[in-house]
Amino acid sequence: MTDAHYTTLPLWPRAHPVSGASAALKRHNEDFIVTELPLQLPSGEGEHLWLDVEKNGANTAFVAQQLAAAAGVDERDVGYAGLKDRYAVTRQWFSIYLPYGKGKAETPDLTMLQHPEFKVLSQSRHVKKLRPGDLRGNAFRLVLRDVAGDRDALESNLRAVAAQGVPNYFGAQRFGFDGGNVEQGRAMLAREIRVRNPKKKGIYLSAVRSFVFNEVLAQRIQQGLWGQALPGDVMDEAGRPTGPLWGRGRVATSEQAQALEMGVAARHASLCDGMEYAGLEQERRALVALPADMAWDWPQPDELVLSFSLPAGNYATSVLDEILCATEPERHAEAAPAPAE
Repeated sequence: MTDAHYTTLPLWPRAHPVSGASAALKRHNEDFIVTELPLQLPSGEGEHLWLDVEKNGANTAFVAQQLAAAAGVDERDVGYAGLKDRYAVTRQWFSIYLPYGKGKAETPDLTMLQHPEFKVLSQSRHVKKLRPGDLRGNAFRLVLRDVAGDRDALESNLRAVAAQGVPNYFGAQRFGFDGGNVEQGRAMLAREIRVRNPKKKGIYLSAVRSFVFNEVLAQRIQQGLWGQALPGDVMDEAGRPTGPLWGRGRVATSEQAQALEMGVAARHASLCDGMEYAGLEQERRALVALPADMAWDWPQPDELVLSFSLPAGNYATSVLDEILCATEPERHAEAAPAPAE
């Protein structure tokens, strides 16, 4: 791939040996269960009504629209910490700005709301609105069906992932259908197209930034540096090396780590220069994602149940990709939402 156009995504390398195993994912919504891990729980007082919601077959934005309508408020008064998959059973928190007496004699009981695709499990008041990123992470329970291939190799990868983690790649959903958001972002930064919608502009900038991060991570794996700290690395609070989320400012790394990152930036100079011009600031992201509480079971010889939790911004698909090749029904080919950072 050249710096001129980004019409397809590269096949970024894996850290662990390819198991050769395959399986079907999301054959039923119940095969993909996600539970949001909140930063805090509502205090019971305040101008915002927090709702614990379970949805099944609906996307987050749709649920937010329905909650706004039910509460009689504008959609912008509804907040949530992260987007969740549509074809899944997910549990997450929403908030509604609803001061006492605003348009209603009393606080509405939204647990009584009837909808085939979601239900409000509980509600309580709090002092602040939920905003993107206001979560510790997500817990996953995945059911993989029709598992085929070398079970010993698959088990070996499961143990390796549990012990060593996986490359913290941004998942394919960050880049849109066939990676199209990266090319749109390049065209936007090159002023070949004008993007007026702030939301779309943010999506394209995020895709470009994530692409450069993945390229840095891929370069380290290709050079046999997976799981290693390089001279000049910037470490996170857990002592793991980090990679660049590109933007303005000095590159935080030095020595060998900086040379590697600047080499990748040079190959994608138009993207990196464009992100700086757009006003993004340099940030860092861990290169390793380590699933917590990882466990697995075989209810049937061809059925694997896998559970683990990940911090906010990490992708379950990055874990699966290091274990086996999981395919989803064709209906899921649409771009899935990215988790909150």
